[in-house]
Amino acid sequence: MKAAYSIGMMRAAAWWDGTLRTDLSVAQVAEALRSPDAQVWIDLTDPTAEALGELTETLYLHPLVVEDIVERNQRAKVEVSEHYAHLVMFAFRLDGELTESEIDFVLGDRFLLTSHLAEWDPDRSHELRGGLGPILSRGADLLLWALVDDLVDSYFPLFDQIDEEIDRLEDLIVARPNSGTIERIFDLKRQLMTIRRATSPQREIFNQLTNRELPFVKAPHILYFRDVYDHLIRLTDELDSFRDRLTGALDAYLSAVNNNLSEIMKRLTAVTVVVAGVGALAGIFGMSEAGAAFLGAEAPGFWLVTLAIVGASAAAAFFLRRIRWL
Repeated sequence: MKAAYSIGMMRAAAWWDGTLRTDLSVAQVAEALRSPDAQVWIDLTDPTAEALGELTETLYLHPLVVEDIVERNQRAKVEVSEHYAHLVMFAFRLDGELTESEIDFVLGDRFLLTSHLAEWDPDRSHELRGGLGPILSRGADLLLWALVDDLVDSYFPLFDQIDEEIDRLEDLIVARPNSGTIERIFDLKRQLMTIRRATSPQREIFNQLTNRELPFVKAPHILYFRDVYDHLIRLTDELDSFRDRLTGALDAYLSAVNNNLSEIMKRLTAVTVVVAGVGALAGIFGMSEAGAAFLGAEAPGFWLVTLAIVGASAAAAFFLRRIRWL
């Protein structure tokens, strides 16, 4: 379904009388839905309330559903009514910063409505590589599966990126921790919270689709949605693993910082020990005694004490060097 019909950014196609028809108008969509064997897909890109006006009457959409689609400020959810199920899911992209895009699906008995921003293109679904006709001919519910399966599968490369980033942070903490490391750890924690907030409720979406008897989900197709549900369980487990690893990385960073601080304190203590000897020498060999000492008027005991202090300082420096405090 490549061509577009302009009502906002609407594209409509139908499997009708054994053929795939594209570029349908709203009136043709209504006509197709009156046919008992037609399966219809309406795809909207960033629709306005006005653009949804005619479709509201054709698909019998509740005003609250239309409002949710237009405003795009929903959480991931599924709402089931007598005539359709409204699903809200999210697409993600990680390019330095994590961005999310809301996608609305409305599944009826013989139609599927999708609404999204231009960032997500349903035509890229790997299930549609063989064409729209073979999928749509088997039902709108199978088309929904084809789209959400590709959407959930797109999370795996995202998780691979996060996994690699955590690996890099762990290596950096061991080699050279710095303030940028802790900032990146907290950035990743925020990203994981965003992903979890969107993906965790999606498990409930597919739990309902697979465990409730819905008239618009054919019994043979429930198995397909269970596969998506299994993928979401795996992703949720990976999220828990990422969270634990980041917590461990944060603990390791704090330990490394404390260890570095201990090393600094040891070195400062060692310097203090050596300098204390020099300070003692300065106290004995003060300005009032310097002249007499250089003239040879001081008793030999003065020089003995001086040599003892210098020797003790040298011995302390040697010992501290041996135990790696210097």
